[in-house]
Amino acid sequence: MKENNNIPEELNRKKLPQHVAIIMDGNGRWAKNQGKARIFGHEHAIRAVRETVEGCAELGIKYLTLYAFSTENWNRPKEEVDALMNLLVRTIAAETPTLQKNNIALQTIGDISSLHQETLEELETAKKATSKNSRMTLILALSYSSRWEIIEATKSIANDVVEGKIKTEEINDEIFSNALNTSLFPDPELMIRTSGEYRISNFLLWQLAYTELYFTPILWPDFGKEQLYLALIDFQNRERRFGKTGDQIKEISI
Repeated sequence: MKENNNIPEELNRKKLPQHVAIIMDGNGRWAKNQGKARIFGHEHAIRAVRETVEGCAELGIKYLTLYAFSTENWNRPKEEVDALMNLLVRTIAAETPTLQKNNIALQTIGDISSLHQETLEELETAKKATSKNSRMTLILALSYSSRWEIIEATKSIANDVVEGKIKTEEINDEIFSNALNTSLFPDPELMIRTSGEYRISNFLLWQLAYTELYFTPILWPDFGKEQLYLALIDFQNRERRFGKTGDQIKEISI
């Protein structure tokens, strides 16, 4: 990646979130505004993904999670789902060399076993090829549902209790977090949702407990580095208290 000289001066690179999560919303509406089919919006969303990944890597953000396909999305028309899977295969194949070049690892969360076989194979190839990269981790939430994730974690812990590996009274936040799909990653400090919708949409419900939420009316295909910077500046202007008072936080920072 080339050095980006357009980063705003007011963006403090010492106060950046370690992990940013994004609900990429608005592809269909963007396409409709162009008088095109929904898949047209998904195709043009790739530029926004590329710019956002590049922008986060340039700033030194270590984790970026993109909500790419929810379990509810399987209810969309078959033609759109098939087109999305084909687009995902082509995009992963095309972008893997760029991830390698820029030292970015690819990971996934979600019930990926439910994906089309070709999509799953391309994903596993890309994840393996980039597994040793350390600059940033790009996490794709695919066939993902937070309720599904929480239920699966509960089942896993229940099995451990039945098998005598753990006692019920020993179950705590750490044990539950370690049973989730996201156990290898820190919780997001900033969650961005595009398109003007004010919903979490079954995304990282456990992990977003103390995350700062940022909503923008920009449709995802129009999102880019400038919009990313605005979200990060807004994040830096907030006081994160985690249940404490503002005075307590100021005392800790002194």
